[in-house]
Amino acid sequence: MARSAALQPEPAPIVACTVSRDVQNFDLLIEDMEAELGEGWGDLSFEDAAAFFVQPDAAELKFVAIAVDSQDEERLGYVGELIKIAKENRIRIILIADELSPMALHKLLRLGADDFVPYPLPEGALHEAIERLNEPTPIHRPTELVVASENENAVGAPANLDGAVFSVHGLAGGVGATTFAVNLAWELANVTKKDPPKVCLLDLDLQFGSVSTYLDLPRREAVYELLADTSRMDKESFMNALLPFKDKMHVLTAPGEILPLDMIGPDDVNALIDMARANFDFVIVDMPKTLVQWTETALARSHVYFALMALDMRSAQNTLRMVRALKSEDLPVEKLRFALNKAPKFADLSGKSRVKRMAENLNIDIELMLPDGGKPVAQAGDHGLPLSDSAGKNPLRKEIKKLAASLYSHAHEQAAAL
Repeated sequence: MARSAALQPEPAPIVACTVSRDVQNFDLLIEDMEAELGEGWGDLSFEDAAAFFVQPDAAELKFVAIAVDSQDEERLGYVGELIKIAKENRIRIILIADELSPMALHKLLRLGADDFVPYPLPEGALHEAIERLNEPTPIHRPTELVVASENENAVGAPANLDGAVFSVHGLAGGVGATTFAVNLAWELANVTKKDPPKVCLLDLDLQFGSVSTYLDLPRREAVYELLADTSRMDKESFMNALLPFKDKMHVLTAPGEILPLDMIGPDDVNALIDMARANFDFVIVDMPKTLVQWTETALARSHVYFALMALDMRSAQNTLRMVRALKSEDLPVEKLRFALNKAPKFADLSGKSRVKRMAENLNIDIELMLPDGGKPVAQAGDHGLPLSDSAGKNPLRKEIKKLAASLYSHAHEQAAAL
């Protein structure tokens, strides 16, 4: 009997667990766990997991896969507490989410989930997530992460470009900030036919960003995945989240769903700008109108921060409040370059007088006068085309083209002086 018992194989040690309301709702997860671990995994309900995570045996787990769907949003607080308990006990977490709302997913990721995989599971996604958990935590060196080879970066330009950053902030709704950002980026990408610069346009208005509409580009899930965890961002994931526009510039669109503006923080914005600067000559950032905790970061990282306004009372009041807010926090107000959209025509003396009084009353210099482009501007946006492609002789397009040439020339002069 003793000999017979000794011949019985020992059960495989449990090295991972699934945690869910009912694991049978995630049949693909069951298949992938069996493929990766054989019989070396178990399943726990939410209630059992809370008790197990504080037991000594839990220290043997390599990871847990917490699977949630839309029905679990009613008990999101409980799932969040479960994640906290797991993190306190140094248990790695892969979050499996099936049709979970972006805000709910964002909350769970912020609580400490180490990785995220959407459900139904893409082929090989769980395997890749497990491999990422086993990787050592990288040291953040932005200029090294993006190098594709010794001499080239992700888009075939010289490595570590240290590109110029121009941010665009509308001081009121409808002042044309996104129109300006999109067309400035496109004009920079076409400023010269010989060796044109590499241009990246980042739409950081996470709630109502419309760069994708202005350029007729789809909104992709890859953008959300990138923003949800920038600490894992590398050259490949960054470039996969970008979309090329006519093979002349690259665009990071706003996410497909409305997301909280605090989904990203200063560190995330720094990481995005670092990655973009190292791969592109020019980086244009379309900012949300709302001031958020990372507005200061974008302002500090920008070479020029364009503040667009209109000739009306709301723009004047918002400009005054913006300047006061920046000065109260001792932020670099001098980086602001005020641009007046739909500026008075050359012969409109009354309008010019109003502009002068507005600037004097606000104690600012309005350095850029953008003419009224009329209906062709709105039509270009509706058709998903830059002004150069739909209304090349439009006065607004000509002014933006002139500005792009000036910025390009200035950048080259500075580069030559180094």
